[in-house]
Amino acid sequence: MATKTSAARGARSAMRIIKKYPNRRLYDTATSGYITLTDVRQMVVENTPFEVRDAKTNEELTRTILLQIILEEEAVGVPMFSNDMLSQMIRLYGGAMQGVVGGLFEQNVRAFTEFQKNIAEKGGTLIGSTGADGGQVGSEVWQQFMQLQAPAMQGVMGNYLEQSSKMFLDMQQKMQESSKQFFPGFAYPGFPGAAGDKK
Repeated sequence: MATKTSAARGARSAMRIIKKYPNRRLYDTATSGYITLTDVRQMVVENTPFEVRDAKTNEELTRTILLQIILEEEAVGVPMFSNDMLSQMIRLYGGAMQGVVGGLFEQNVRAFTEFQKNIAEKGGTLIGSTGADGGQVGSEVWQQFMQLQAPAMQGVMGNYLEQSSKMFLDMQQKMQESSKQFFPGFAYPGFPGAAGDKK
């Protein structure tokens, strides 16, 4: 019992609390100083557990801050989400597949992250080893290789998510069409003749 309680306390103490003030400034209670979205992004990259809370109401705002970071990342460099994919994702909201899609995207992104991590770890074992030409693999060479791979991996992930979005939209459309045949008197928003449709 005492072990569980101390473990729970340890988990809570490891969680960094960031307070968001009305002036949009972020205050890190662990360092007693103001931080930027770039600092929060670094915490995500380093797997540092944190929560963002409204300084006045204590409402949790972590998700909102993470979405802001994604928006900033998409605005510079190589975007992961194309306009088409973002449109597809918006269309999934409110549909029958919304709950399923979120879970599957989460699993796939986690699997892809593990794949990236494994490649990085295997690269670490290569550093200092002797290649077929007798030369040694240096850490700088490996870092250059990984930097070149990053845009390609990002593109692969973006394409995969885009194809997944299209597939789920097709499934949703087919489900709606099938249910129309079984329940012809029911109103289906978005279908011709549905209740509430204005001509």
